[in-house]
Amino acid sequence: MNTKRILITGGAGFLGSHLCDKLLQNGDEVVCVDNYFTGNKNNIKHLMGNDRFELIRHDVTFPLYIEVDEIYNLACPASPIHYQHDPVQTTKTSVHGAINMLGLAKRLGAKILQASTSEVYGDPKEHPQTEAYWGNVNPVGIRACYDEGKRCAETLFLDYHRQHNLPIKILRIFNTYGPRMHPNDGRVVSNFVVQALNLGSCLGESLEREVELLAVLGADEQVTNRRRMKASPHSSRCASIQRAKNVSCWPGKPSVNHSTASKINPQQIVPSRSDSCCTNAIPGRFVRPQTDTTDMDTASKRRPRLDALTPGLCESVLRGRVDHRDADNHIL
Repeated sequence: MNTKRILITGGAGFLGSHLCDKLLQNGDEVVCVDNYFTGNKNNIKHLMGNDRFELIRHDVTFPLYIEVDEIYNLACPASPIHYQHDPVQTTKTSVHGAINMLGLAKRLGAKILQASTSEVYGDPKEHPQTEAYWGNVNPVGIRACYDEGKRCAETLFLDYHRQHNLPIKILRIFNTYGPRMHPNDGRVVSNFVVQALNLGSCLGESLEREVELLAVLGADEQVTNRRRMKASPHSSRCASIQRAKNVSCWPGKPSVNHSTASKINPQQIVPSRSDSCCTNAIPGRFVRPQTDTTDMDTASKRRPRLDALTPGLCESVLRGRVDHRDADNHIL
């Protein structure tokens, strides 16, 4: 087997840590880079004893000199309460981080993948959004640090491909949840789980019973929030999943029972019932679980991949490790 040495920026984060797991399972060598702004060592501590795993504390806004075969650029805070904490740094992470990683990939002749976001579509006028849609983004809003930063990163990736023939891939990720996610990231799924667990605690239910209640709630029915939040400019973002179905044979219709009971272990999301704030919150800031009203309505209408990271997101990322023919095929 041809073992590859792979760099993952943001490797101690929610998605990055799962990607580290997957690549190591495949027999590759993994170099995990993270500055722990939102990442957590606990997410990758089980990998510390692996001879093929290396951890580097580094900020991608500064150049990194290392020898690798492939690069997965996942470094950037993704939750509104995190990326709005320091919007200038958020933009620098997306833009300078992309420049530094692309420069490294160019020097090494390495394949590189950019973890982008559905936020590049902004307030879309097309439904659902296909990979070819350009979006409708406010460049001066409070979310622009993330939206425009990711859009600029995509521009840089495609320009490096066109100008330097660099093999690249762009992955636009919609709402994703699972073990190791932040309990207080302000988005709908983590809020739902945390609030359900808090309610179960008040009722004296066991953790196992709470999971059963979550699974029974709605089962295969659609769960409806009757108290509608204020209309969001991002409320109509909905991924076109046809390409995902074609690439990974994903059916696209998981039940609430399957996706909630089988894929979310509340013990891996909530540190403890007595701890109402995230144990991995930004230093010096007490952040309570809260709802970003923009994302609440948005998440209810998006159609992300819900069947966990294997064979879901990780599988799609790994399938991106192929020869690239033209720029039109670079966005998953």
